[in-house]
Amino acid sequence: MKSVLIIGMGRFGTHLCKDMARLKNEIMIVDEKEELVQELLPYVTRAQIGDCTNVKVLESLGVGNFDICFVCIGSNFQSSLEITSLLHEMGAKYIVSKANRDIHAKFLLRNGADEVIYPDRDIAEKIAVRFSADQVFDYVELADGYSIYEIPPLPAWIGKSIKDINFRVQYKANILGVKSEQGLKLLPGADYQFCPEEHLMVVGHKDDIDKILQKL
Repeated sequence: MKSVLIIGMGRFGTHLCKDMARLKNEIMIVDEKEELVQELLPYVTRAQIGDCTNVKVLESLGVGNFDICFVCIGSNFQSSLEITSLLHEMGAKYIVSKANRDIHAKFLLRNGADEVIYPDRDIAEKIAVRFSADQVFDYVELADGYSIYEIPPLPAWIGKSIKDINFRVQYKANILGVKSEQGLKLLPGADYQFCPEEHLMVVGHKDDIDKILQKL
């Protein structure tokens, strides 16, 4: 459980708040609009109405006491930049700021953000990958070109084991798990035999996974 400050309760901030609450984190939210704050009161430990570009408002929050401070303002980049900079100056432990453009990310990182996220871009990329290939059921991007794909087994694999097809060597990827009606089985052994009704959780570099997808 972490102590989290979320500034800006737009669509992204609202979803972030609810998801962080579901994961049992302690949350404080801040926004200028009372109706946005009121809606989220059941999910948070503390809430405040205020303009966080105001130094006195930020000082009253005790930003240094939070494990993570999220700046979720997407419609006003100047405000986002000012708040990020002020959080840094006040000793915030870790600052995550939302960006819509690469140029915004550069300024945020230079002015105190420890990490910048692109929720709209990231969701768009995930949707593009999933719907570009009919057989990709889910997709999670990791780093350095690596991702986890949920895919069906190739027809040529059915009835054979991981060892039979020398999966790791031949496809330069690893099978993290197998999803079926019985649930998720993690890290199947080399003797696991592929079945047509199951889904595979495969991790690998995009270029290598693309070669598998082309055969589906």
